[in-house]
Amino acid sequence: VLFYLSGLTCTDENFMMKSGIQSVCHKHNIRKMFSFRKATKRRQKRGKQWIRCYTKSAKTLDKLSETSCFGGKLSQFSHYSNVCNNPMKFSVYQTQKAMNAPSPVLFYLSGLTCTDENFMMKSGIQSVCHKHNITIISPDTSPRDTGIEEDDSWDVGTGAGFYVDAVTKKWKNHFQMYSYITEELIDVIDLNFDVTASRGIFGHSMGGHGALVIGLKSQLFNSISAFSPICNPIQVPWGQKAFKEYLGEDKELWKQYDASILTKNYTGKSMEILVDQGCSDNFLHQLKPHSLIERSTPGSKLSFNIRMHAGYDHSYYFVSTFLKDHVKHHLKMLS
Repeated sequence: VLFYLSGLTCTDENFMMKSGIQSVCHKHNIRKMFSFRKATKRRQKRGKQWIRCYTKSAKTLDKLSETSCFGGKLSQFSHYSNVCNNPMKFSVYQTQKAMNAPSPVLFYLSGLTCTDENFMMKSGIQSVCHKHNITIISPDTSPRDTGIEEDDSWDVGTGAGFYVDAVTKKWKNHFQMYSYITEELIDVIDLNFDVTASRGIFGHSMGGHGALVIGLKSQLFNSISAFSPICNPIQVPWGQKAFKEYLGEDKELWKQYDASILTKNYTGKSMEILVDQGCSDNFLHQLKPHSLIERSTPGSKLSFNIRMHAGYDHSYYFVSTFLKDHVKHHLKMLS
């Protein structure tokens, strides 16, 4: 048994969420790991610690932070997005080898309420990248501080861009997340980092939806996978609410961002898509993973490996458990 004591400002959850300790305990049969909550008053939310000036060029990057991890570098960048008409952030992890020679690149799309940092902090992806020499890109889930008047909804607006191109008056000037990924971010990465043309895309929850839709629709990626994706958004409350806000009442336009429908109409290259889903996921009714198979056409070039896991929920503990499988899935098609 090991007892872990966290540092200043931390709770009992920080170490468990950010360190990747679970995989180490699993390997070495450490039966119990305890992390204690610091006995203190809830600290107040901090304000912005710095203000940065952004250029109007999407190709000019402002490095916000950099830290070493597994011999590589985890960095956060900002740039002005000409597509979103707003500053956008993304995080990138490069292995030591990737900083000196071209490497394959994976784009990871996060879910509702997340930023570009959640996946990098909680999943343990750096150790996997270190082993297989892959560069990881994690963009933010929406533009921020756009001046749009928003309510308290957590499933529409800031942190909930749904990876669509909005057409409604309220959102269309900034919320162009589909085009941001496909038309701008890929070019920013290609120009500023030493990556090969072999790229894959994956994500979690809303980000899993984004990975499926962007991968199937754009055909710019060599491999696709998803954790707990929203597979049939036009049939579930999350998707219906977001699509009505961003896309209006045109249900035909909605279909262009529904993975189960894109699967049915897919005409691209042959591809196997890996989908992992927890059976104890509280949001399973919003996700409908088997709609991907139900809608697929016999003889389609797409095949799905949908794995249902008893006892697993919607959290990053689930994502980190099966993360290595997803990286290996991508490597088969990127190598």
